[in-house]
Amino acid sequence: MKEALSAARLRISAAHRVVVKIGTRVLASDTGRPAARRINEIVRGVAELKKSGREVIIVTSGAVGTGLDALGRKTRPGTVPELQMAAAVGQARLMSYYEKLFSQQKLKVGQVLLTYDDLNNRTRHLNARNTMMALVRNGIIPIVNENDVVAVDELAVGDNDVLAALVCVLIEADVLVLLSTVNGLYASGKDGKRERISYLPRVTREALGAAKGKGGMLSTGGMSSKLRWAQTAVSAGALAVIADGRAPAVLHSIFSGADVGTVIGSAAATGRVKQSRKKWIAFFHRARGVIVVDEGARGAVEKRGKSLLPIGIRQVRGNFKAGSFVAIEALDGRIIARGLASYSSEQLTKIKGKKSCEIAAILGRKDYDEAVHRDNMVLAEEGA
Repeated sequence: MKEALSAARLRISAAHRVVVKIGTRVLASDTGRPAARRINEIVRGVAELKKSGREVIIVTSGAVGTGLDALGRKTRPGTVPELQMAAAVGQARLMSYYEKLFSQQKLKVGQVLLTYDDLNNRTRHLNARNTMMALVRNGIIPIVNENDVVAVDELAVGDNDVLAALVCVLIEADVLVLLSTVNGLYASGKDGKRERISYLPRVTREALGAAKGKGGMLSTGGMSSKLRWAQTAVSAGALAVIADGRAPAVLHSIFSGADVGTVIGSAAATGRVKQSRKKWIAFFHRARGVIVVDEGARGAVEKRGKSLLPIGIRQVRGNFKAGSFVAIEALDGRIIARGLASYSSEQLTKIKGKKSCEIAAILGRKDYDEAVHRDNMVLAEEGA
């Protein structure tokens, strides 16, 4: 394990493209007032990474908290319009802090505001990637946040741990750093004391079981969220680090190989989803329904790389349109793949268990032979 950790830290030290997520409680005090010293410390750390030749993308929290401070409010609003109002005020204020501090380091920043729909829609997904890569190519540090002012439930990412992981996948970063208020994952040791776990090859159920707490009043995530989304970045080939963003020179420590935080992932780049379209399918969709398949279909999909045909479908759950993202589930309840459905849930319910040559007679037309085509499908073992 020590050798694996050492190799992973060497890979981190050599990383070229880095995503740094800064949590709300790192940026602000419990009242939401910006913690100027911490922000300045992190900016200096990012500037050091940038000046060493690395590409750095920041995913920042703190807009709502900063807005509440500017508005003189001490508690998080309970209504969406008031949250969005706070975000509108706070976003401008937060960016002004970043712009001022990075300009002192002779670096420029650019703001990128995203919703889940921007990442889910193929055209906007590519535009977001192209914009961020253009900023990076021109030496500008993208500062990414969710567009809380316009996001509603179905468009919201909802948690900047999620957003950071998706940005990491989007731009094919080498390392994802999640800066929080704890120095990684802790678990109970043999003597009952909680000990830091320095290294996880991957996130397991045991690791998730050790994660406790949701965060403070102003934050939305917790250790469990960080672990789950760190694993998403790892599945795409990156390494992830969870560390205490309040610690002095934390970014310097991480990228110089010091024993801080929890490192997640392998020293070797193990991402298995390489094609951009497959990556878009695997990581940037939420399942709108479930298709349960029999053992024959499971073997065809998992072992032989075939499309899913209607004849192998046992059950359809959920209400979705043609083209929706769905999970493909085996009879034992395990998700074996995810993909884009060729037909709606209503249509699939009618043709489940039927041969493809029967589709036209049942539906009145046949657009596809397949329920989910292999080109629109990603196996669970590929990162889906």
